[in-house]
Amino acid sequence: MMRGIIGFGSGLSILLLLAAPLAGQAFPPPRVQQGGGGTRLGLFGFGVRVGADLNQGGQFVLSGTLDIGDLFTRRLRLRPSGDIGVGSGANSYSGSFEVLYRLTDEDRSLTPYVGGGLALAGHAQCGADSGCPAVWFNTVLGLEIRYRSTFNWLLEYHAMDAFQRNRLYLGLTTRRGN
Repeated sequence: MMRGIIGFGSGLSILLLLAAPLAGQAFPPPRVQQGGGGTRLGLFGFGVRVGADLNQGGQFVLSGTLDIGDLFTRRLRLRPSGDIGVGSGANSYSGSFEVLYRLTDEDRSLTPYVGGGLALAGHAQCGADSGCPAVWFNTVLGLEIRYRSTFNWLLEYHAMDAFQRNRLYLGLTTRRGN
């Protein structure tokens, strides 16, 4: 009986010694960190927004955006967007191309940003208006609020046409993930 216990004990010792190197084989590699610099172009996200044009008697605005790249750093983003305003007054439309600077890294629960860009804007019956379409300078102030790892809520203020028109937006935007 004693020989059986000693044999079992030595067999168990050998298994434990062999198991240690085998467990090391299951080591997961560390995550690869992406570089923080350089220009990258592509479709990195999109968003939808609803809002109000505060100068058109509260005109309802529906908008879509694309996140199409970084300039020099991950915080400086390129974002084209398109808006359609309906309701009070003549229906309006605009297409914008903006550059946004994110004031914090993406891993924060709140990410404020500022930016600016140009828009081509028009309205219904644009052909009868000599000033239509018009090129506007836009200023953007916004805040992304983390919702899930790949989605953020969006709260945004747009000063359009060199602060002659003002819009407020609420939306949902995708993000690149962690």
